[in-house]
Amino acid sequence: MSWPFLYFAGDRLSTAELTCARLDGDVVEVGEAYMPADAVETRELRAASLRERVPETLAATRDTAAWVHGAVPDPPSRHSVQRRSPVRLHHVIDARLSYRDQLMPADAIERIGGVWVTTPERTLADLVRALHAGDAVVDLVEALLAWRSDLAAGALEMLEGGPAMHHKRPALEFLRARAAVPRRGQDEVTRYTS
Repeated sequence: MSWPFLYFAGDRLSTAELTCARLDGDVVEVGEAYMPADAVETRELRAASLRERVPETLAATRDTAAWVHGAVPDPPSRHSVQRRSPVRLHHVIDARLSYRDQLMPADAIERIGGVWVTTPERTLADLVRALHAGDAVVDLVEALLAWRSDLAAGALEMLEGGPAMHHKRPALEFLRARAAVPRRGQDEVTRYTS
């Protein structure tokens, strides 16, 4: 499906033409594509810009999902994806993707702009679990919590009703504290990562 506000290199315009248009200020980069400089960047455009990079068998997760939803302004340098197909993938995954082979449940994803993306609640839950695994995602967690004040409660509910996962128990404790006392600040996140 062709998007009128997205330009991919080699589709309607060559890489050279898009580069010139970007230098002239006619288009700006959005994810893996370009859009007119005067167009409004929406979550649908951000997700659709990934359509050539994230196939049907994968879902955008974590930092990529936070960017698609609009909680953070810039896309990650490597997009995070997870398998949504019940069949394991047996081909080479793009080197520009950070791939997780665990099956993503159908109730944790939504289709945006033709690309599967984790819901905001699942995105926060995954990032909080990653925080407790030692990943440097404090800024992403804070951005998601600042983006939507009800997100901690939704992620908490999703985790409580879900299956066993790595780092689920500390993530539940963190989300319970955030859902009970919204926006305590950076020191609250630091306390849970120490």
